[in-house]
Amino acid sequence: MESSLNRFKIFVDFDGTITKLDVGEHIFLRFADNEKVNDIIQDWIAGKITSRQTWEMLCEATDFIDRNEFDAFINTMEIEKSFIDFVEYCNVACHDVFVLSDGFDYYIDKIFAKYNLQNLKLFSNKLKIESGKLLPSFPYTDEECKVCANCKRNHILANSADEEITIYIGDGLSDTCPAQFVDFIFAKKSLLKFCEENRISYFPFKDFNDVKKIIVQLSQKKKIKKRHQAQLKRRAVYLQG
Repeated sequence: MESSLNRFKIFVDFDGTITKLDVGEHIFLRFADNEKVNDIIQDWIAGKITSRQTWEMLCEATDFIDRNEFDAFINTMEIEKSFIDFVEYCNVACHDVFVLSDGFDYYIDKIFAKYNLQNLKLFSNKLKIESGKLLPSFPYTDEECKVCANCKRNHILANSADEEITIYIGDGLSDTCPAQFVDFIFAKKSLLKFCEENRISYFPFKDFNDVKKIIVQLSQKKKIKKRHQAQLKRRAVYLQG
């Protein structure tokens, strides 16, 4: 059995990070008017509406949903195959893995079941289908957080202690807030751009083979220096109560 000198708390985004495509976005592009969808998403990116408002508006914009057709479309979505090996490595090395998604449990649960990954710890928004309509709910909303309907930052703080080494892996706008509260960041696409613009240290990655290689190296270090700015941000939140 492989052992590690250091054990990590690892937090991973879902859409576009674990999956090859942004599943949530593609669902609405498939089942709603594309012009409306693009306008709503652009308003969110521009900061005109919150993430929760974005999801609510997208759900309202969808046509009548046939559950069988909806499920069949979700079944076409694929994950990055390297993620399966990464999860197996983390299990052996005793690294805790949490999936933090600003998407919905309805499609995440189905995709994880497809790849036998349903035992992963998941925090996401909720979605039901009733009378052909998509009905979202948001059990983890933080009113101060405009970027995520499911406050990923709060999940990181609730599931890690100051003395633990934390890692975030992501690619999008909803990852820019939570990534600031961890010691090591693996970034691509929008998150990578954010880190560069804000001079935040990060590891670029293409897939989870890249991530695993660096985490193996980190796990073997005798001493790991925690990221000071992340520690300050965590303490600021704790002081707010």
